[in-house]
Amino acid sequence: MARPENTSRILPLPPVSSLSPTTVAFLNAKFTAAEDLHQLSPVLMSELRNDCYNLDRSLSDLSHQFNQLLADYSSHSNQIASNFSNIKSKLSDIHSSTLPAASSSDGGAGRLLGEELPALAKEVARVEAVRTYAETALKLDTLVGDIEDAVSATLKRTLRGRLSSDNSEEMRVGAIRTLKLTEDILSSIAKFNPQWSRLVSAVDHRVDRALAILRPQAVADHRSLLASLGWPPPLSSLNSSSLDIKGSGDVQNPLFTVQGDLKHQYCKSFLALCSLQELQRQRKSRQLEGHNLEVALWQPLWAIEELINPISIDSQRHFSKWIDKPEFIFALVYKITRDYVDSMDELLQPLVDEALLSGYSCREEWVSAMVTSLLTYLAKEIFPMYVAQLEEESISGVRSQARISWLNLIDLMISFDKRIQSLVAHCGILLSLPEDGSQQKISSLAVFCDRPDWLDIWAEIELSDTIDKLKLEVEDERNWSTKIQGTAVISDQDDNKTPPISGVFQRLLSYVVDRCRSLPNISMRARFVRLTCVPLIEKFLDCLLLRCLEAEGLTALTDDDALIKVAISINAAFSFGSVLKEWCEDVFFLEMGLDQVDQLETSDIDGFSGRSKEANGNNDVIKEVDKLERFRLEWIEKLSTVVLRGFDVSCRDYIKNRKQWQEKGEEGWAVSRSFLGALEYLQRKLSVLEENLNSPDFVRVWRSLASGIDHLIFNGIFMSNVKFHDGGIERLCNDLGVLFGVFRTWCLRPEGFFPKVSEGLKLLKMEQKQLQTGLAGGERWFKDNRITHLTEAEVEKIMKNRVYG
Repeated sequence: MARPENTSRILPLPPVSSLSPTTVAFLNAKFTAAEDLHQLSPVLMSELRNDCYNLDRSLSDLSHQFNQLLADYSSHSNQIASNFSNIKSKLSDIHSSTLPAASSSDGGAGRLLGEELPALAKEVARVEAVRTYAETALKLDTLVGDIEDAVSATLKRTLRGRLSSDNSEEMRVGAIRTLKLTEDILSSIAKFNPQWSRLVSAVDHRVDRALAILRPQAVADHRSLLASLGWPPPLSSLNSSSLDIKGSGDVQNPLFTVQGDLKHQYCKSFLALCSLQELQRQRKSRQLEGHNLEVALWQPLWAIEELINPISIDSQRHFSKWIDKPEFIFALVYKITRDYVDSMDELLQPLVDEALLSGYSCREEWVSAMVTSLLTYLAKEIFPMYVAQLEEESISGVRSQARISWLNLIDLMISFDKRIQSLVAHCGILLSLPEDGSQQKISSLAVFCDRPDWLDIWAEIELSDTIDKLKLEVEDERNWSTKIQGTAVISDQDDNKTPPISGVFQRLLSYVVDRCRSLPNISMRARFVRLTCVPLIEKFLDCLLLRCLEAEGLTALTDDDALIKVAISINAAFSFGSVLKEWCEDVFFLEMGLDQVDQLETSDIDGFSGRSKEANGNNDVIKEVDKLERFRLEWIEKLSTVVLRGFDVSCRDYIKNRKQWQEKGEEGWAVSRSFLGALEYLQRKLSVLEENLNSPDFVRVWRSLASGIDHLIFNGIFMSNVKFHDGGIERLCNDLGVLFGVFRTWCLRPEGFFPKVSEGLKLLKMEQKQLQTGLAGGERWFKDNRITHLTEAEVEKIMKNRVYG
């Protein structure tokens, strides 16, 4: 019977699944073998009893302090309640005393109600405000005192080396929790009691002092914890041949390999840093309320910065070896960014979400921090060296490799940014800042944001390099010809009339524009376009103008080859201008135009809004398109003028022959022989222009020419005081019919483009009676006979020159 009694005294062990991970880890650490259970159990029990005794004693001390604080608060609250009871009894006495007074003397009651009661109510409100202020101040003093005590205790024990990491983290978490409660109260005061600004300022001062100790201490503990994890991973195994191979080397990610208590400690430390940063953000948000400083509230994630800083230091040791081979620098930064980005999302992002740190993505912060470290090195080491080389080149006058090195570096930066953006897009990151700000965070070209003078140097080199490429193309006459042997016929005739030089400029201009698309700032893109694209367009326009002036200077455009040369230049301007117009409708250029308008409106807030409205929709490229348009219109008008002048010379004898309008036409001839040469000249020139000029501009030419011929013939024949007989009118009808036939190829009713001649001929063909009653009919007669382009004086003159019979 003794055996069952002994068995009943042994308590069963709880199942392993019911134990917390901390308990399991503790037992595993203490008992590594079966023999330890018998050897270490008494010692462990003694240690646990001592710890429990110390904890109970600490709890008793805290309970005593809490009871003392509660008693003080209760005494203060009872005193205030007693004051309110006295005030209430006095109010009751006053109320009872006013009743008989009101029945005996209305004046006394009126004075009491009108003067004493409002003053008393005001005093009650003041006492209530004082009570609320005192309670709030007492509560804040208690909270801040707890914060200061926790910070002070943690600091002292850390200095003495008597505090374990677990206890340190627990005390820090408690301090952060108290800080959040304090911040909630301060936010409530700022919203509902802004007059308590001195109280808020005093509390902020004490909290700032506590944070000045708490944050560096938390950062220092986090750094030591990272060092114990083996961070940063060794980069010495990387070499130039393995930079572009994913997973090259045997380097493992310490954040993935860490396990057990060490992982738990790191997570708690990371969470504490995130909580501190969120608390700091809330404090800044409250302190800066009413100011448009949303971007100023944003800071890089502190915990990610602690991961980046040691990697950046180690990386720069490699960078210094590759100063002449920057492609290795970009490859190393990209490899590190790519290889460790997954751990940011899988391990650290849940901790950021748990800390309620809104608007932060660990992936984004990791990528942007790596890019920032690269950008810092470029700004301190690479670019100053290249600028010095360019200065030496400008002093010596000897062209070196400096410009080539600069352009090669830009190529590497653009390629790196595209790979980073591809990495970001592949990760599915929703960037947390506005477009310009987020692009700047992940772009190495953001180095130009703080150094616009370097952007100007890049633009100058890019422009010079592009112009060098254009020189040989411009001098090659084959690029100015629309008839190139061995090329297929293009279905669009206008495209077939465009010279290759237009495509050359368009291709190089598009290349320059594409290079600046990676710039992370709209104003920077606009500046680059203004410094590169605008001069290239001006260069193109200068080439066109020079060729046209050469053609005009040699033959005054009387030769067909000169006409063709000008027509090809107009075609080039038309094609290039059409492409630029399409570009200006692209979002890339529309953003630059809107940004320009916003800057003008911002600078004109003092009443100069007229200038900003005038600049609406006008960016630099649109202005260059307008210049191309003016060039086309000017030389189209010159082509029309030259052909019209030649036509005038050819038909001068025809116009001066006044006797022919008194005779019939020459027998066997449908048109006057003296007019035939002018028509042949006109048709030949129009055929040359139609064959070599683009369709829209050719329409402008023949319409302008028709208008000029209309005025020429009307003023030279109809207004020349000649007498028109029936035979002469028939002859004139035949001549003008052939003239109209020349233009019938391009319109169905060419008479409409010769309005004055057509209406003058209509008057000459009228009956004598109808013509004589014309002026007497006034405007009604003009309207009925559709005479709209002639004045009354011109009609009267034509009527006087008409001879009947």
